[in-house]
Amino acid sequence: MGYAITSYRAQGITTDTAHVLIHAAMTRENLYVALTRGRERNMAYVAVDKPDPAHEGAHPGDNPEATGRSVLFGVLQHIGAELSAHETISAEQEAWSSIAQLAAEYETIAAAAQHDRWVTLIRASGLTDEKAEDAIASDAFGALAVELRRAEANRHDIGALLPRLVAARGFADADDIAALLHHRLAMATARPAGSGRTRKPPRLIAGLIPEAAGAMSPDMRQAFTGRRDLIETRADAILDQALTEHKTRTTALGTPPSDNRAAAEWRRYARTAAAYRDRYSIIDPAPLGAPAESTAQKIDAARARTALDRARRLADTEQQTQEPSRRRGPERIGRTL
Repeated sequence: MGYAITSYRAQGITTDTAHVLIHAAMTRENLYVALTRGRERNMAYVAVDKPDPAHEGAHPGDNPEATGRSVLFGVLQHIGAELSAHETISAEQEAWSSIAQLAAEYETIAAAAQHDRWVTLIRASGLTDEKAEDAIASDAFGALAVELRRAEANRHDIGALLPRLVAARGFADADDIAALLHHRLAMATARPAGSGRTRKPPRLIAGLIPEAAGAMSPDMRQAFTGRRDLIETRADAILDQALTEHKTRTTALGTPPSDNRAAAEWRRYARTAAAYRDRYSIIDPAPLGAPAESTAQKIDAARARTALDRARRLADTEQQTQEPSRRRGPERIGRTL
């Protein structure tokens, strides 16, 4: 019987039942060793670190949104074996060219480029000077800024909407004004502005990432444009590779329509699903992987699901159109003969 030993020392040991404590720093090689020690049963316990309320703040390494699934996913991605020089270069190139990296860079630049603009809007929203400064200084201001950018990408007039949200209800009982504004804004702008034929499509990069708008320096605009082009090029490349290699996940997209216009629309939707997989490092064969866990991923997952459904409908329409022609084909041949 082995008791309270590391997975390194457990190599070669076999027991009837193994109980394994899994933590975020574990490698997948160690996980394999630990989960294959028991003849009859192997039990896994995943440590999900949460901030200790007894302390003033969370540790920099804490992930408040960690779940058992996300920790296990991280362990499976954590390779402990030494890579060759070529493998190391390829892995680095893949990581730095991924949509996850490019989107993070885009949003970091957006936070800096639009900060002063959002501050001006908050101060002009109808809040008292004190409450406006509290909102700007809040830890939730960053999330509010992202929501403002998302709402603007959904074609909402932020300058007119924000004062209405402030005036709608008071803030007397609010512990965090920025967080409350974020919630009100998210509820009010969940759908693109307008209705029917007047509704314009949201400004989204690869169908997922809200574009940054408003006045900004030429350098900032160039940085945005460069990363937008890289994200869309990457999404196209991932989709082409999946289609060429006949990946299982592409089955859900259906066959691209033969009509050029419908095919271009199908590809735009399919590219959004591909971009979603790359942004969240999904390796699951299911089209969109496991259910989203974080709030940001849930928003992107909803967009990806909508795009996937629309691509499938286009493919189904094409198939339904062609089936009568196939059925009529033999009849025409018979009459000719």
